[in-house]
Amino acid sequence: MLVVSEEVRRAVAERRPVVALESTIIAHGLPRPRNLQVAEELEAVVRDEGAVPATIAVLDGVPRVGLTKDQLQRIANDDGIRKLGHRDLPLAVATAASGATTVSATALLAARAGVRVFATGGLGGVHREWSQSQDESADPGLLARTRIAVVCAGVKSILDVGATLERLETLGVAVAGYGTDRFPGFYLADSGHPVDWTLRTPGEVAEVIRAQDALGGPDSALIVANPVPRAEQLDPALHARVLAEALAACEEQGITGQAITPFLLGELVRRTGGASLEANLAAVRGNVRLAGRVATAWAER
Repeated sequence: MLVVSEEVRRAVAERRPVVALESTIIAHGLPRPRNLQVAEELEAVVRDEGAVPATIAVLDGVPRVGLTKDQLQRIANDDGIRKLGHRDLPLAVATAASGATTVSATALLAARAGVRVFATGGLGGVHREWSQSQDESADPGLLARTRIAVVCAGVKSILDVGATLERLETLGVAVAGYGTDRFPGFYLADSGHPVDWTLRTPGEVAEVIRAQDALGGPDSALIVANPVPRAEQLDPALHARVLAEALAACEEQGITGQAITPFLLGELVRRTGGASLEANLAAVRGNVRLAGRVATAWAER
């Protein structure tokens, strides 16, 4: 059912470093042809750090961990590529559908393939005005029962960051800032919320992963919150203004469900003249680089 590329399979079997990468950013997060360029760039960053990239997607009903160049091109260029959370995986498999995997689906498939480190941009979480909409990403719940280290720039800043941190705490998901005692806000280096733990080197992160494995217990994730460099973050005042405008537009147009996040992110790109996209990519590059170093440190055990 799960097809792991030969390169990834051998690396996992030989305990060499591997980094899982999601495919939603390729299919739904970037314009063409830049999406394919970024996909190839991120895989190259992983290799530069001495690790093997494992981009994950579902093609014709087959979940794949590690894609060929042709498969990457298909994810980037086909119009029929769906967006798949972990709940969608059995449906996609049974109907032979093709889709890009979100954080929850990527984390699940990566863990099933034996990949221990995963890099992404920002996590999903509790949406603003949750008490009215009950809208919450599947990411926190899935990470509460999946043993994987996720290097990210916090949660997407369009969400209720404080409520998401509370939910992660309730679910027992470990959160640590990387080189910071502040929780990053995706486009922003500081979301305005603190973190209880700070890790400062890839080796320290690897030690936490080892401690998780040694202690056993619930198979929950480790979130390594790595802030975008301040020089590359979105201007905080601009972010606050355009996010308020985008949220108002979302409500006016009646956008709901899975459509909310891509709508808001698209509005931020448009209303910032592309500045939010550049901050997003800066965060992703930094996360992928750090994930490669963490995977390498963990493999040296």
